[in-house]
Amino acid sequence: MADWATISSLATAAGTLVLAGASFASIRSADRAALSAERAVQASLRPLLIASRIEAPKQKLIWSDGHCTHLAGSAGYVRIEDDHLYIAASIRNIGPGLAVIHGWRLADHPTYADQAHPAPESFRPQLRDLYVAPGDTSFWHAAIRDRQDPDFAALLDPVKNRARINVDLMYGDYEGGQRTVSRLSLIPRHDDEDGWICQVVRHWNIDRPDPRARP
Repeated sequence: MADWATISSLATAAGTLVLAGASFASIRSADRAALSAERAVQASLRPLLIASRIEAPKQKLIWSDGHCTHLAGSAGYVRIEDDHLYIAASIRNIGPGLAVIHGWRLADHPTYADQAHPAPESFRPQLRDLYVAPGDTSFWHAAIRDRQDPDFAALLDPVKNRARINVDLMYGDYEGGQRTVSRLSLIPRHDDEDGWICQVVRHWNIDRPDPRARP
């Protein structure tokens, strides 16, 4: 004779197990959907800086001490004047989000492959907030006004001998996240004894996984 109490208990347990499995699958699906939505939002805020186009219009740059210059498209600028060193580059943002430049540093070596991103604490902060709108051309500029500064001494030789200068820029989205480091390479022009060309040769992620990471 069937034990209906036992059968009923087993049926209830089976139903509960099926319901738990369905709930677990639903939660996992919701988590995946939320993660995908979060990634989509982050992607829509993400900036990416490269050199501006050669045909980009000239920009007038003015430093806080009144020093100024006009910077053509895809150009760099390095000048020592009155014991002050001025450096700049014409850049554009090809990402969909606003870029906020946090700081800069001289790159130690001209090599790009198999190299970890520079430590965030090694960057010199910007004294002026610099923003680059999505899809727009803008500039980065900085100055060293102390000849005792190690970076001043490091730049004297390449400026005098017209050698390549590598500069790392650290920037992020307007919320302060998704920090990225892009390496600018300022290359002397052969047809202009004072001219420099700007190229961007490498990008590193700080707050996101490195897409070049090997398994």
